[in-house]
Amino acid sequence: MTGSTGALGGQVVQLLAATGEQEVVALARRPDPAARHPIVSVRADYTDLDSLRSALRGVDTLVFISSDGEAARMMIHHQNVVRAAVENEVKHVVYLSGLDADLASPFCYAYTNGYTEQLLAEHGCPVSIARASIFTEFFLALARRGRSTGELRLPMADGRISLISKQDVGRCLAALATAPPTNRYHEITGPESLDLAAIAEIAGRAWGMPVRHTDVRPAEFAAELALGGEDPWWTYAYSSMFASVREHRWEGTSDEVLRLTGRAPLPAAEVLN
Repeated sequence: MTGSTGALGGQVVQLLAATGEQEVVALARRPDPAARHPIVSVRADYTDLDSLRSALRGVDTLVFISSDGEAARMMIHHQNVVRAAVENEVKHVVYLSGLDADLASPFCYAYTNGYTEQLLAEHGCPVSIARASIFTEFFLALARRGRSTGELRLPMADGRISLISKQDVGRCLAALATAPPTNRYHEITGPESLDLAAIAEIAGRAWGMPVRHTDVRPAEFAAELALGGEDPWWTYAYSSMFASVREHRWEGTSDEVLRLTGRAPLPAAEVLN
């Protein structure tokens, strides 16, 4: 399990460990000395190929959660993970990708996801690919900038997003990890496709206040982020994400969460509450 110290990765580790049916190897730059069977905490760093080779030795199934930060650096990290998995003949790679995993997308991480899927295919890795929509928690954290003003200002135009909770994504990853490779991708989405007005209404109910919504121009959105002190990379990443939203790349819904886990995905309103 890569990304084992993050909220999502940590959830998957616990779900897999709770079954008591397999040893769970939690990869981390700083291994947890308090880890107890069936969890084994092992040092691995995306930038250190040798550490990944050692960590994946004897592993049957790899749950591969992306690294973070600038896209070019992520692509190097993912090359290392795939190379280590191939050299260790890992029998099943469960890769967390994105609903928009198109090399032609304007979204910077759509390219990294598409590139990594391509790498796995080129190496002939047995895979199950979870193409998740935008996380509800991530999107609403971005939306909270409007809580103090009562106005949600986002460059969505008529785009819609099938927001999915991290909890639901984690359950799907655990389900895929304990099944044979499907050698296809699974669209992991929320139950509804929401436009800006619907998101503002959900936020308003959760915050107990009326929330206006304004579709701002992309350049205006980027300027507001920059003036608010946002890091230049993340200003670009958010802006490119909304460019893909405006191209309707995140609006699809599916029944994969229910099919994989036996439970329907949480609506965005329940996650926010």
